[in-house]
This record gives sequence, C-alpha cells and structure tokens, in this order.
Amino acid sequence: MEQSEEKKQLIAVARGQKPADLILSNARVVNVFNGKIEPGNVAVYGGYIAGIGDYEEAKQTIDLQGKYLIPGLINGHVHIESSLLDVGQYARSVVPAGTTSLVTDLHEIANVCGLDGIRYVLDCARSLPLDVFLMAPSCVPATHLETSGASLDINDIRRILRFKECIGLGEVMNFPGVLSGDKNVLDKVEAAGGKIIDGHAPSLAGKDLNAYIAAGIGSDHESVNLAEAEEKLRRGMYVMIREGSSEKNLEALLPLVMDETYHRCFFVVDDRSCYDLLNDGDIDAVVRKAISLGLNPVRAVQMATINTAQYFRLDKLGAVAPGYIANLIVSGDLKTFPIDMVFYRGCQVGENRRALFEVPKSSRQKLTGTVKIKPFKKESLQLKISGAAMPVIEIVPGQIITRKRMEKIAVVPDTKRDILKAVVIERHNATGNIGLGLVKGFGLKRGALASSVAHDSHNIVAVGTNDDDIYLAVREIERLQGGLVVVADGRVAASLALPVAGLLSDEPLATVVTRLEKVEKAAKILGTKLSSPFATLSFLALPVIPELRLTDMGIVDVMQFKLI
Repeated sequence: MEQSEEKKQLIAVARGQKPADLILSNARVVNVFNGKIEPGNVAVYGGYIAGIGDYEEAKQTIDLQGKYLIPGLINGHVHIESSLLDVGQYARSVVPAGTTSLVTDLHEIANVCGLDGIRYVLDCARSLPLDVFLMAPSCVPATHLETSGASLDINDIRRILRFKECIGLGEVMNFPGVLSGDKNVLDKVEAAGGKIIDGHAPSLAGKDLNAYIAAGIGSDHESVNLAEAEEKLRRGMYVMIREGSSEKNLEALLPLVMDETYHRCFFVVDDRSCYDLLNDGDIDAVVRKAISLGLNPVRAVQMATINTAQYFRLDKLGAVAPGYIANLIVSGDLKTFPIDMVFYRGCQVGENRRALFEVPKSSRQKLTGTVKIKPFKKESLQLKISGAAMPVIEIVPGQIITRKRMEKIAVVPDTKRDILKAVVIERHNATGNIGLGLVKGFGLKRGALASSVAHDSHNIVAVGTNDDDIYLAVREIERLQGGLVVVADGRVAASLALPVAGLLSDEPLATVVTRLEKVEKAAKILGTKLSSPFATLSFLALPVIPELRLTDMGIVDVMQFKLI
C-alpha cells in the first residue's frame, strides 16, 4: 500500500471511522510531553498509534486493566558488543526488558572487521524487532598508539554517513586531536555537518571544553562527578547519564536532574554485560535505580524515551501519541518498573521478560577466524626490572579511569603489593607487537587472566602472576579464536569462547552468562576482589581514558597522549 494511502487509513482509524489493528484498553498512559498520567484506550494501526480516547473497534483488543502504557525505551549510547552476544541473541535479551530502540556506533566490531563488521550487525538487525540507529564510528582506530584490525578513513566515514540507519557521528574520543586541530579528526566532524555528533571528553574543562564543544560536538557520556557534568551542561552539551556494568555514574550525577535541566539529560548504559542483562536488565534497570534514588518515575521515563529521541532527532519515537511509532511497554507499577509486555510497531514481542520472537538465520557469514598472532616464545614476555621507579597502572574499582603511579620495583610479580604483569599482544595482522607493563588492583595471588575483548582495538590483553600461565592463557585465546580465559598452575581453569570477531558468542544469553560466571568464579578463586575482573581487564588497553594504559605498542600516558 502506498504511503499516502497508509496515512489516509491511519487518519480514518484516528477519527473512529475504521477499526484499529489493535486496541490497548483501560490503559494509564504515561504522557512524556506534560508529565501527566491519563486514562484511555490506545488505538494502533499499521504499526503507528492512531489515537488515545474511547476507541472500541479493533481486530484485537488487549485489556491492560489499569496498567501503565509507556513508550518503548531508547538506549542512547551502547556498545552492544560488550554484552558478548551476537546480534540476534542481544535483541532477545534487551527487547523483553523494554528496549525497543538503541543508538550505537559499533566501533568495537569495526575496530576488528571494519565496514564488514558494521554491515554484519545492521544486516542482522533488519530482521529483528529492534530499531538500531548507527552513529558512524569516528575513531577507528581510536588512536595511533595501538594496532587495530581495521581503519576507517574520511571516505569510509562519508560512506557510512549515507547508510539509511546512520543518524550521525559517533563519540569523538580523540579529543586531543580536536583540540590540536588535527585534520583527519576535523574532516570527520565536518563530514557529519548537520547531523548529531556525540562526544567523549573525560575530565575536559575550561577553555579546552569550550574548544571541544565549539567544534560542533553536542553530548558527553564520560562525566564521573557532578561538577564535571554541570559544566558540560552549562556550556550547551546534552549529558548522557551513564549506568553500565563497569561505569556507574547515576548516583553521582542524578542531582543534575532538576526542572530546569532534565530535558538536557538522558540515560545510557555504554557497556552492559550479559550477566547484568539477564539479572538486572538494560535501560529499564537504570530507570528503576533512578526511581529508587528518589527521581520522579515519570521523569525517569522521560529521560529514557522522549529526551533521547529529541536529542537524536528520532521523529515519531519516544512517546505514546498520535502518529508515533507503536513501540510500547506495559508496566504494572511505576515505582518497581516491571516490564510486563513489550510491543514493537504494534506487535507484541515480549512478555514478562521473555522474548516472543526467534532469531532468524543470518544471510551473512559470521565474522570468524579473526585472531592472528605472530608466533612468539614465552621469553618475549620477560620484563626488565632496573630497581628504579616504574609506571604502574592502578585500577580504580567501579570506574574505567585508572591512576598513574610510580613505584620502585624489585621483583615482578609482587603479589604482596598487588603489582602484577600486564601484557597486550597484537592479534589482527600478526605484527608480533607485544606491550608489557605493570598493573595494581587485580589482586591475583596466582595464575593469569586473558581476553580478546580489549577496548577499543581488541588485541589480546592478559594479566598474571607468572609468564607460564600468561603464555598458556594467550595460546588458549588463539585456539578458541577469541574469548575469556583463566589459567592456574599450568592448566586452563575456565574459558568462554567468543568466535564472532573474537568479541561475541552466538549462544543464548543464559548459556553465555553461565560460562561467564564460571570464568569470573575461577578468577576470584585466584584472589581477585574485583566485582567484574574481565570487564576491568577489557579497559586496561583503552588509551583514551585517563590516566595510564597499556597497548600492543607499550605504556601510554593518556594525559600526555604519548607512549612513555
């Protein structure tokens, strides 16, 4: 049917002249425009909301018995790869939790597989009841201080910006490049002219923040304290309030949300583990926590729906209103916020946290065989110790920032002082690059951990108490063609295979969580007290987050933005 004819039929349903496809009767509609709750029947036709009122005629009627009808939640910034789930299994995890739309830049899989990785995800998503909006990944690779599996130049960015799913430019992590006027960075910003440009500016303040915003960047998700978020909002940024698995900023930033400011704030998760998706949820979990911290429930809904939609210019999403897409959730209690039913374009796709759809077989070949390591000997892992002060990466529990420490080192590892060896091995092009460093805060007393999930270039990152176990852990990652591995006393204690790009499993959520729990438990048996040791490990090689990192090229001082 032609679009004009569809519109004509929708108008007829709205006027009560034609039966609706679906009526959700006896609803309490959460109105995100005026912050009120209004009773009524909601008529749906052709995937759109026709109207709210006393509608009665429909092909199907569902009596909500006074439950709340809420717009489908929108996750405004998420790296779906951090769930460790392939696209279809990810959708089956988040859609029943009320997430019907998300915004992602896919720079994790793009750093491994380039345009092929982006196309793979988008192709898979088209057959799923989940709107996936793409932000062109601006930093692939994130910096020149590491080796990635792919590089997206300005011509690639222009090509991606023309994708129908693409709505803007993804987080501009290379803020030093913006501030210094780097041509490659600014060309990408210029190419996105007229579209949304997301930021990534940890600790940026004062004139440097002014300069970053003046370049055309409109948002930030890296604020970890209230003063930082307040300054960014004062200067015109939208503040993404992040509550992920390893980055939890909601409690610190929630005082920012007031009558005068709330419309410039919205919720994101950035990175959320499969464990948290199963046991806590997605954006719905952020809404619940915000409410438990005292935020008005309707305002919490606004910050997970219409605020996000308006920032990203997602017309006809984020509200229960005539002409809006019928992405809807039903909840029996606005305080505890259970997700009872989920509708995608007027069709029910979730009930009581259970997916009512299957994952279609992908028409694209899965992205496997991506772990390519140049053969090396265990002796390559030796770290020379001079007795002088050496840089040590200190983990900050609950955050992805690290601290730079200078410590006199007599022996490595030094488990009494909790100073362990860290290793990053290039795995895309078999260059043979091996970065060696020291890390404090993992708490291992024996054994080693290794992972092919290492933001953002996703080389193999390992930490351990001895070279034998580190070497074996890396070899096991190579054999699995990606994954998480725990080694102790010369044997593999636990592993989780991630064969899709070395980042994702195509197994169902519950299966992946069970295996993740086994590797996390095995890590804790070795002595770590970190709540999510593999999540922490995955950020050890990210050279755009202060203060100190390790890549396959060596130790990076992020504040100086150079190898030291």
